[in-house]
Amino acid sequence: MAHVAPFAVLADSTRSRIARLLLDAPGGRASVTALADALGLRQPTVSHHLARLREAGLVLPEKEGRRVWYSLVADERDRIAGLVAATTAQAGTGAAAGNVARGTVPFDRDRAVERLCERFRGVHSRETVAALLDESLQLLERRAGDGAGGPLGPRAVVFAASRLESIARTSGASAARTGMGTPGRASVSMLFVCVRNAGRSQLAAGIMRQLAGDRVIVQSAGSEPAPELSAGVVRALAEIGVPVGDEFPKPLTDEAVRAADVIVTMGCGDACPVYPGRRYLDWDLPDPHELPLEDVRGIRDEVEARVRALLFEVMGGVDAGGAAGAGVAGAEEPAS
Repeated sequence: MAHVAPFAVLADSTRSRIARLLLDAPGGRASVTALADALGLRQPTVSHHLARLREAGLVLPEKEGRRVWYSLVADERDRIAGLVAATTAQAGTGAAAGNVARGTVPFDRDRAVERLCERFRGVHSRETVAALLDESLQLLERRAGDGAGGPLGPRAVVFAASRLESIARTSGASAARTGMGTPGRASVSMLFVCVRNAGRSQLAAGIMRQLAGDRVIVQSAGSEPAPELSAGVVRALAEIGVPVGDEFPKPLTDEAVRAADVIVTMGCGDACPVYPGRRYLDWDLPDPHELPLEDVRGIRDEVEARVRALLFEVMGGVDAGGAAGAGVAGAEEPAS
């Protein structure tokens, strides 16, 4: 067994907590169900982390009837205990906040459903709200992958709310009743899509939100979402004063496309369904993932020029500052 693997595997806070639970469990073993309940995670997510621990030679499964029990490898218990203790000490007083950030605090699904029902009262039934929240959580868990430390519960609520708003717009429900746009003012809906929803589409969405305000409803998505936003993209946006807030990579959904007036794809046009009555644009831009920061800045500036040109066009010749007929220096029309 490789001796470096446990350090890397247990660096993940969820796997470290699983190891701690197994160290403290009665009889030194626990089922996936028990671990999921203790962690506030769904069973497929726990099974994924247990598989990684097993690959590293740290846990063993034992089948009894229909139930599978997991325990730490006996010869590794002391070493694992030391690694877990070191991880906990390194976390220090920020451990509780880290658990929240990484989704290991239990998620009260029923209360989340109630809040969404209040927000969409008269627009969506409770059954629709609950089903969309559950499906959104499953979609995010399926794509969480190794190293994704985001808060899946809160993220699922944000994702579900966005999808419910899209469905409401598509079905013609009142924007005022769903909290979208400004009462009495028509809004254009734009969807920015790239592969990972961690770079190009986040750059475009963030800049468009800041420039357009409530004149444009902005969403972004990815055909193969990454676990987290690109650090270089977050840095490049921060440098020009564009906050990312609670944004996170989201999968492309049919309702998001149907609700959009303008769909801009960047490297993933084939993955985006085509519906009549929408305007489709494809921007040929390099993926900033793992590029040097200087290159990311160049992509950011190109995205901003395209966003400004698009906003100027869809607003009927009114620039980002609200002045009619003012051109945008250095901006080119986006390629269609």
